[in-house]
Amino acid sequence: MSTVNGHCNNEFDAVRTAFEAQLESGEELGGSIAITVAGESVVDLWGGYADESRTTPWGPDTIVNTFSITKTMTALCALLLVERGQLDVFQKVAHYWPEFAVNGKEDIEVRHLLSHTSGVSGWERPIELKDIYDLEASTTRLATQKPWWTPGTASGYHAINYGHLVGEVIRRIDGRTLGRFFAEELAGPLGADFHIGTSAEHFGRIATLVPPPALEFDLSTLDQDSIFIKTLTCPLLDYPEVNTAPWREAEIGGVNGHGNARSIARVQSLISNGGVLDGQKLLSQSTIDLIFEIQADGIDLGIMTPLKFGIGYGLPHPDTAPLVPDGRACWWAGIGGSMLVNDLDRRMTFAYVMNKMAPGLIGSDRSNAYLSAAYNCEISEVNS
Repeated sequence: MSTVNGHCNNEFDAVRTAFEAQLESGEELGGSIAITVAGESVVDLWGGYADESRTTPWGPDTIVNTFSITKTMTALCALLLVERGQLDVFQKVAHYWPEFAVNGKEDIEVRHLLSHTSGVSGWERPIELKDIYDLEASTTRLATQKPWWTPGTASGYHAINYGHLVGEVIRRIDGRTLGRFFAEELAGPLGADFHIGTSAEHFGRIATLVPPPALEFDLSTLDQDSIFIKTLTCPLLDYPEVNTAPWREAEIGGVNGHGNARSIARVQSLISNGGVLDGQKLLSQSTIDLIFEIQADGIDLGIMTPLKFGIGYGLPHPDTAPLVPDGRACWWAGIGGSMLVNDLDRRMTFAYVMNKMAPGLIGSDRSNAYLSAAYNCEISEVNS
């Protein structure tokens, strides 16, 4: 039987119990859960195994590909530039990236990239997953494309290219690639073990991903020119590939960030704690308020799921994220089940990552069990 390790404040014992139950049942292979309240760690748990053969225990420094949780780190980098007066999310993308202003993209604003409403939710064919490792070539391709729908009118989840688009705006402003900017401005200063572009020195502690069950339907039978199919297959995510060195080392700010729950909660608690960590104010309230300006609310054209987007994050939605409470909360999830919630009303950040991927695009029964346990705990004493 695997053991749950780490610390958990007494008032959050239900989270530990839920984690233990999922591990003991075999539904969970390995993972970590972290919760901060008012910027302080109240839960930091890990357990299970880092490999499918169950020979390597999940340790305190085990990290894993978090998929789309990476998008929240990318968005936070953009907000940091907003705070410094270097980026205006209502400015046209072409103001920072002139080559982008072709083929109907002249009026696309930075907020459209951050909220998945730009109309550029993937690459035109032909495109293979390995092609996107070359940032210069792959972002140049995006700059020359036409939008797949009228920008700003609806969301279409920028599943894989989110970090290429937002990251290129950051690079044009700052000169550093997204991965380097994140490492030097957020992960490093905050002591967070999260990487966008993970060097070989960390490979020995990366948990091996176990893919979800195969889809019950054949994508090839659907309209190959639909926004849904092009978003999900241009390029198609290849699960065996994400366990390889080239994938890990590439800077793919939409889907290949590697970290653990502790590092995610640490960085993202900047949002839930009003922009302040360790007594240092990195984000003002006005910058954080941008997150809650609704940019899209309806059926997402990219993944055909009802979603509500603010600037950089998903916002509460009763159908897609029923456990994320109404109010000042923002969230996002990685395919397979990883989950992040920033709850500003409770000054709480919840983070969960795992290596055994669940079916579906957003959340899982496991993430719901842990998040439900977290919200059923009494946190008033921690906040007082």
